[in-house]
Amino acid sequence: MLRFDAPRSVSFCDGLTRRDFLHAGALSALGLTLPGFLAQKAAGAVKDNDVNGIMLFLVGGPSQIDTWDPKPKAPDEIRGPFKVIDTNVPGMQISEIFPKMAKHADKYSLIRSVYHTATAVHDTGHQMMQTGRLFTGGVEHPHEGCVLGYLKGGRGEMPAHVLLPKPIGRTGGNLPHGQSAGYLGKQYDPFVLNADPNDKNFTVPDLLPPDYISSVRAGRRQRMRDAVEGEMAAFEKQAQAKQMDNNFNLAYRLMSSPQAREAFALDKEPESVRDRYGRTRFGQSCLLARRLIERGVRFVTVNMFETVFDEITWDIHGSRPFSDIVEMANLVAPNFDQAYSALLEDLSNRGMLKTTIVTALGEFGRTPKINPAGGRDHHPGVWTILMGGGPIQGGRVIGESDELGYTPKSRPVSPGEVAATIYQGLGLDPHRELPGPQNRPMPLADYSLKAIKELF
Repeated sequence: MLRFDAPRSVSFCDGLTRRDFLHAGALSALGLTLPGFLAQKAAGAVKDNDVNGIMLFLVGGPSQIDTWDPKPKAPDEIRGPFKVIDTNVPGMQISEIFPKMAKHADKYSLIRSVYHTATAVHDTGHQMMQTGRLFTGGVEHPHEGCVLGYLKGGRGEMPAHVLLPKPIGRTGGNLPHGQSAGYLGKQYDPFVLNADPNDKNFTVPDLLPPDYISSVRAGRRQRMRDAVEGEMAAFEKQAQAKQMDNNFNLAYRLMSSPQAREAFALDKEPESVRDRYGRTRFGQSCLLARRLIERGVRFVTVNMFETVFDEITWDIHGSRPFSDIVEMANLVAPNFDQAYSALLEDLSNRGMLKTTIVTALGEFGRTPKINPAGGRDHHPGVWTILMGGGPIQGGRVIGESDELGYTPKSRPVSPGEVAATIYQGLGLDPHRELPGPQNRPMPLADYSLKAIKELF
């Protein structure tokens, strides 16, 4: 990440330190968490009808039965404590804890038969639902937003893919979470905000310099790199140094861009709009996602949570350090209900929903039977995700789970098919090949998989 607050050790006349320089440019080269600032430019003019994407990742795994696939006729230990309500789409019912969503069901579709057969741990689900593949043999596949950036590049000075507010952190395993560019290379990683947009003092610390650094001074700082070239000559001969140099230049371009600064300026939004999204980290992240898409970013990923430990999330095992069903209903569901419905309504009112795919998905579902702690455990056997916007039709229900919500009863949908659907909706051929690991051709989605045709 680009930083201007690093501890100072060796100072130059303009205030630039060698440590500042290293913070600004070297983190990616050294394998740390430097966001990818800009992907390659798209060839030719940007078309007005380009489709963008917003992915809301519901870290923890929402329970299908307590959310969007209720089972009102199931036994008590499966049905759960919530009633069903009608939506504005005849025949589509969801849980009563999403009253705002119910008024906008014509803008999204429910896929109620998503499943996978991999290990029921968070990390594998994160991988599969954001890349379409399970990571095996040390191969990390790229996030769908990173693929879009690789193939189409950024617009103007804006990053192609932005991740808000922070990357997924500790969720119980030591595996990658599928939010990087993987084998495409770090230059196609998303720009990571690493800040809470709901903070009253919100700025973008990895993008904007402090007030005392003018754009002129920032430019002078960049030129100060010459002062350390002799000292770092040996290092700069390495491939890592070339990556560092690229990131350094791209970071300064982004930092000095009025377009980028304005895109992140949430304080320019009317108070009523901010209130409509909800004064929460997730709500303001969804609003920021809309601003970014509106101003040229192609894809935004919003993580609803950073971890599943010691925080009330969708991970409703029922005992600490996790959440229970009631906590989810009282805090998590209203947060999502407000922000998601506001995002769909806002995009629609601005004429942006027809060119923006919005997906909301978790890494798995929950066990239908309530456990002794009063919660539900991990269950990748079947769950529900939400898709709409762009060419994807709203108001539809694709697939169904069995009577108890254990397995798909009809139209089973794999993570790979979800990925193929997103790619097709973005205007990409799901079977287009990328230069995979060791330059082996790698299709965006497995050749045997196709997009969910019922959504188009």
